[in-house]
Amino acid sequence: MDIRAILMGLAFAFMWSSAFTSARIIVADAPPLSALAIRFMISGLLAVGIASVLGQTWRLSRAQWRATFIFGLCQNALYLGLNFVAMQWVEASLAAIIASTMPLAVALAGWAFLGQKTGRLGLAGLLAGIVGVTMIMGTRVSGGADSLGIVLCFIGVAALSTATLMVRGATSGGNVLMIVGLQMLAGSAILAPFAVALETWQVNWNWTLIAAFAYTTLVPGLVATWVWFLLVNRIGAVKAATFHFLNPFFGVAIAASILGEAVGLLDLAGVVIIALGILAVQIARQPAT
Repeated sequence: MDIRAILMGLAFAFMWSSAFTSARIIVADAPPLSALAIRFMISGLLAVGIASVLGQTWRLSRAQWRATFIFGLCQNALYLGLNFVAMQWVEASLAAIIASTMPLAVALAGWAFLGQKTGRLGLAGLLAGIVGVTMIMGTRVSGGADSLGIVLCFIGVAALSTATLMVRGATSGGNVLMIVGLQMLAGSAILAPFAVALETWQVNWNWTLIAAFAYTTLVPGLVATWVWFLLVNRIGAVKAATFHFLNPFFGVAIAASILGEAVGLLDLAGVVIIALGILAVQIARQPAT
């Protein structure tokens, strides 16, 4: 048993899930697109600086430049941008649950459009994920959850899934931390004009906002990405992806404990079903030994 890999996977899942709670705090006191563009600029400059010290270069291959642009657009500008906007009206726990369906969306798209074999266990996992999402959406919509915010979250998941499918393996040439920094800078450059055009710079400065912004910039933004790549290099992408099944649990637990968001029995049941569905899909994708 690889204890270090388990601890790394748990740390990644916790940090990734906590980003929704810190984002919810930020958008309560600052314009979402402006805050996100600034966050990407800071994280990107830090990553590029660290990568330069480590000897990495921005002389990338054509595939790496393509990956940088696609991730900057899909993962940062669309996925996170839409989530930040949506969390003005949608609770952090609900946004985390929707975002946690990304592995299911990738597997579903691969099976439906790319001819990737899923197997019975994988298909059962996809069905379980759909059932779990339907349960949660039913309770939240009937409870008054904002429909536009939910739609934006799902569009964001679709954008991230598209990026994951299109650039798989494109970072294999090295310079990973440099690519991470450059795609963050690309996301900042894409979001900045929209922030200027659509938002008014009105910030309610307080220590909670500053702490949340610093946390989301450094921990989910940089440390979680670094831990993720270390984990993938250690145990492989498919095995590492199994830790995504913890994201619904952590996302709901963190939002409930810090923000006091209410969680019903149907929410918990849906979270369990989604998590089991993600786990089934990822196990089905592992090569037979």
